[in-house]
Amino acid sequence: MKAKLTPHQRTAMGLSLFLVVFIGALIVFNAQIERVPLRPNGSTQFAKATVVKVISSNIGEDENGEMQGNQVVQLKITSGLHKGQVCEAQSPHANHAGAYCVPGLKVIALVNLSAGGTLVASVYNYDRGLVLWVLIGLFFLILCAIGGRKGVTSSAALIFTFVCIMFLYIPMMYIGISPFFAASLTAVLVTFVSMLLIGGWSVKSLCSILGTAAGILTAGLTAQIFGYFGHISGLNVEEIETLAYISQNSRLDVSGILYSGILISSLGAVIDVSMSVASTIEEIHATNPSFTAKQLFQSGIRVGKDMMGTMSTTLILAYAGSSINTLIVLYSYSMSYLQYMNGYEIGIEILSGISGSIGVILAVPFVSAISSLWMTRSEIKRPDLQRRR
Repeated sequence: MKAKLTPHQRTAMGLSLFLVVFIGALIVFNAQIERVPLRPNGSTQFAKATVVKVISSNIGEDENGEMQGNQVVQLKITSGLHKGQVCEAQSPHANHAGAYCVPGLKVIALVNLSAGGTLVASVYNYDRGLVLWVLIGLFFLILCAIGGRKGVTSSAALIFTFVCIMFLYIPMMYIGISPFFAASLTAVLVTFVSMLLIGGWSVKSLCSILGTAAGILTAGLTAQIFGYFGHISGLNVEEIETLAYISQNSRLDVSGILYSGILISSLGAVIDVSMSVASTIEEIHATNPSFTAKQLFQSGIRVGKDMMGTMSTTLILAYAGSSINTLIVLYSYSMSYLQYMNGYEIGIEILSGISGSIGVILAVPFVSAISSLWMTRSEIKRPDLQRRR
């Protein structure tokens, strides 16, 4: 007799099948997109290299204490078409770019063949790949070691989120799809898969998904409405020149990127709040099945009040941290209120941080209402809850 699959096993199988099909579709989708490289010359490439020796160096500190200057070094190319070859290279250096070369240093070089067939190279930057991958690996190791099974599923959800952003969200915008629609679709997919990985197929997960969708859409719409009246759009960002150049070789809608980014940046906080509130209401309902929908809703609001403050603070601090250089400039030059409050930089940061926080705050009543109504009306259909009682 065939063994009957448990709900958890059915969810795992269904989710695995979905991920296989989804990844396959992403591969096909991205393979059809033609991109224009920044350096169209096929003979020019980035390669790993090791500094053999420093031939000359005039690097020193300027009056501001910044390291600047130029070096001529001998490099041994360790990857790419010219692997194993040794050549001289220029190495311009400053605190914000280049590398201060010493023998044995691992660097990234830009290499090319001159018209006479000689290998020409320049040092681009330090080779940071290994260090960054070790840091990423350490993060996942700690997450899985401390979180156990939940840590593993959280890692899988995080990897899926990264894949969606890099190979769905950005490519969709690149080929001309509305940035707001691309962000909304990505947010729904990320929320759906993350909730199922973390919470399994349950009323709690479905309530969290619906509450998250409502919260991030509210954040995006709030940003668009106040951005319209405040005359703020994606055309006001610092990287507009680079984005405008990219849009000349693609269908990228530069003006909509800002608002789609707000949806993506607020997604993590809204997911956290939604799952926490839904989990709490489920536990209360399982422990006290006599509670009415109104009582469950009130419990969810009470629990969510603390999370509103902490998660809103998290978002505001994240935006403040990313714009700390701007804040230092404002403080140092004693800029007037009329100057800084009406500048694009501060306006964009306030718009992003406050809109995302509004999405987090409103996710609490959204999830509380959905969970309390759904769980009280689906009591007979939830044998797992009956067993827990």
